[in-house]
Amino acid sequence: MELTTPRDPLDSRLDDAESADATELDLSPRTTKVRGGRRFKGGSVLVLGVLLVALGFVVYRGLGSASLFFHNVDEAVELKADLGDARFRIQGIVCSEPETVADGTVTFTIAWAGAHADVSHVGDPPELFEPGQPVVLEGAWAGPGYASDRILVKHSEEYVAENDDRIHRESDFPPGCSR
Repeated sequence: MELTTPRDPLDSRLDDAESADATELDLSPRTTKVRGGRRFKGGSVLVLGVLLVALGFVVYRGLGSASLFFHNVDEAVELKADLGDARFRIQGIVCSEPETVADGTVTFTIAWAGAHADVSHVGDPPELFEPGQPVVLEGAWAGPGYASDRILVKHSEEYVAENDDRIHRESDFPPGCSR
C-alpha cells in the first residue's frame, strides 16, 4: 500500500497540477461596471401603456353599465332640459292601457309622485307589462314624450323588503292611476 503525502495548501491555487500550463488561480474580486438598473425597451413600455389604457376602458365601461340607476318620472320631468336627448332610465307606474299604433310602436303613460310622461316604445313589451305595473324604461326624451326601446318590469316582492324607500305609495300615484 502506498502512502500519500499531504498536499501543500498552495497547491490548491493551481488550476491543474498535471497540466503543462499550471499557474496560480486569480481569486481577487473582479471589478465590473455597475448598471443603473433594468431598462425597458421602448416597445415594452408601449405595450404596457396600451394594456393599462385598455384595462382602464374595460373597467370604466363595465362599471358604467353595471350600475342600475334611474330617475323617477317626477325627477325626469324636472330634469328634462338638462337630460336633453341623452339616454337614461326612467321609473314609473303604467297608468294607461297600452295602445299599438300602425307602425308597431306601443304608446302609454307612466306616472310617479304626481308627474306624468307619455311614452312611445319601439318593440314588444314583456309579458308582465300591464297598467298599474311598476316599470323601468330605457330611452331618451324625444319631443314632448319619452322614446323607449327597452322595458323592464318590476315584479319581485324582495325589492319591497330591501328597498322600501324606493317603492311607490298610494300617495305617489296621480288620481286615476293606482294599483
